[in-house]
Amino acid sequence: MKKPKPATYRGSILVLDDEENMGKILSKVLDLEGYHVIAFRDPKEALDYVRQNPMDLVLSDIRMPGLTGQEVLAEIKRLALACEVIMMTGYGTIQGAIECVKLGAFDYITKPFKTDEMLLTIARALETKRLKEMNSALSEAYNKEHVGAAKGKKGWELVGQSPSLQRVRDILEKVAPSNSPVLITGESGTGKELAARSVHNLSARHAGRFVAINCASIPEGLIESELFGYERGAFTGAHQAKIGLIELASDGTLFLDEIGDLPLQLQAKLLRVLQEHEITRVGGLTNIPVDIRVVSATNCNLETAIREGRFREDLYYRLNVISVELPPLRERREDIPVLAEHFLRQKSTRHHRGEMRFSEPVVEALRTAQWRGNVRELENLVERLVVLSETDVITSDLLPEEFGRPRSHSSSSSVDGITKLALSAQAIVEEVPDFKAARDAFEREYLEALLRACGGSVTEAARQSGMSRRNLYDKIEKLGIPLGDLKKPETGDPPSR
Repeated sequence: MKKPKPATYRGSILVLDDEENMGKILSKVLDLEGYHVIAFRDPKEALDYVRQNPMDLVLSDIRMPGLTGQEVLAEIKRLALACEVIMMTGYGTIQGAIECVKLGAFDYITKPFKTDEMLLTIARALETKRLKEMNSALSEAYNKEHVGAAKGKKGWELVGQSPSLQRVRDILEKVAPSNSPVLITGESGTGKELAARSVHNLSARHAGRFVAINCASIPEGLIESELFGYERGAFTGAHQAKIGLIELASDGTLFLDEIGDLPLQLQAKLLRVLQEHEITRVGGLTNIPVDIRVVSATNCNLETAIREGRFREDLYYRLNVISVELPPLRERREDIPVLAEHFLRQKSTRHHRGEMRFSEPVVEALRTAQWRGNVRELENLVERLVVLSETDVITSDLLPEEFGRPRSHSSSSSVDGITKLALSAQAIVEEVPDFKAARDAFEREYLEALLRACGGSVTEAARQSGMSRRNLYDKIEKLGIPLGDLKKPETGDPPSR
């Protein structure tokens, strides 16, 4: 018995497959299920159609002449079209389909596919689209009523009410609606990425992607292909083209963390992107237009890096149109209890601990601690306390040993340290009056002492000093410090140069 066609309209689907028979079969099956279907064999024609005619779903093959399914997906995401995308693939191109899912496709189905499984995947995709639209409508209504137009995207990511943090909020709120580049500075762990997300959330680009990349965490040999993407055959192992993070961020925001660690060669290419608003993939010949807003962050002094030849001055002025400095946690102590409670709710929920609270001695200890690692250190400590506590009340006996020391002792130690530093500086002045030579002598003495105190761990020395590992290695090499005599073997350290 022939299955009756549903009376209700279930959604619009664009089928894209260069095999004519496959397009006809899919159109017939989906039409019987109550979907409005239109089929194309040419990817460019399909894209032209979907630009002008809103669709609920695009069902696309991966291997096609002209444009690949991955390129079709990239264009749909670049245009921020409100449709889900499902990829169709043979067993030989499953890896390509997985890559498409990473780039924003809802799912993939393999040929030959079972009709019931295909229809279930399509139903899930359309339900996901419906829920997104519902959530967006509810969020917009809530924001209009409770948050106000100026902060009506996703709200602030930064937690706290101190005057110094409020000044940061005021600046971010003013600059967010523009497309001007923003440079965020501050010590490690102060929340630079959260500030960048706030800029994105409060901007007209909030519907686009927020793409974050840590320039210090990606090996120098890979960072170019990560940022710019590559064409098929560009190098050994490049079996298919890959979209870079800059291209992926088009119509959204690109966040470059630890921008001071970007290699000089890549700095020149990034400068061209900011000037020309286009990129060229590794191994490619075509210029691809991109529309991005760049927000960058660093915990090092870029002006010093410019003087030392490690950072381009022209790129610095391109990135530093608007500068925002995040205060360290020790300079906004009134925010510490608020942040601690925020993290406590977050971590207790994550670890299924129910409602928890701090004892008063713990709150006081948190309020007066030094927090060299800033907000990140506080978050990690709160998670540790949640995990270790056997009751709903977190008590001071769970705090690390350094939190139990009297404040006066800490202050005394600081005074002693400053006195010793002054005496050391006096000795250097007497021997080396030239400022640059004196600075190099002090840096060498400081870094050698720091490395010894850290048991030879370059990673720990970088953390304590607030420097990046790459910057610290550059200092060690420049000052001629015999690293082999000071350090123990450390996993992840680069080979000696």
